[in-house]
Amino acid sequence: MIRHIRDARARRRGEQLAESGFTLIELLVVIVVLGILAATVVFALSSVAGQSAQAACNSDAKTIETGVQTYIDSPDNSTNTPPASIADLLAAPFNSTGDPLVSGTGDTFLHAAPTNTAYGITTAGGVVTVTPTGGTALPYDPPGGGANPCSSVK
Repeated sequence: MIRHIRDARARRRGEQLAESGFTLIELLVVIVVLGILAATVVFALSSVAGQSAQAACNSDAKTIETGVQTYIDSPDNSTNTPPASIADLLAAPFNSTGDPLVSGTGDTFLHAAPTNTAYGITTAGGVVTVTPTGGTALPYDPPGGGANPCSSVK
């Protein structure tokens, strides 16, 4: 009620009423600033995603490599043969009773096989091989210190 009376008096005197709200320029400036911030965040996050896939690949490959070496060196593996596949690391064929604290009684070398859509990891003859999606299979730890195949994972 008071506002209406004040507005009516201002109109009689020819004064301009105060407008509440934002001008078009102010709104455009805010939208441009938000757009610049969003573009910066998207650009920064795209590089982080690639780095995390490479870190996961290195971690999984190193875990498989350690499991393979442990399998070969196991006192229960009397022939010291490498595992034929990752499945052998999940359920070692020379263990039987299921007690992981006693040698020869069910210790496994992995709890689960790595499952990542950015790469695949296999093992054969004691060599761990990494295959980036759409890429070429390369040994994880090549003799002579060649290129790390996980560096091409995206």
